[in-house]
Amino acid sequence: MFGLFKKTSELEKLQKQYKKLMADWHKLSATNRGESDKKYAEAQLVMDKIEQLKAS
Repeated sequence: MFGLFKKTSELEKLQKQYKKLMADWHKLSATNRGESDKKYAEAQLVMDKIEQLKAS
């Protein structure tokens, strides 16, 4: 109830995006290696942003 109007922080948004990209990467790794590599690269960029936010 109290979390109903809570806005998600930039860090939480990035973590959710990272989790989704890693899930997509895992699914694609068995079928399409090229697309899998693209998803992994995107996930790494998001992880870099997360680390920058945590450092500041």
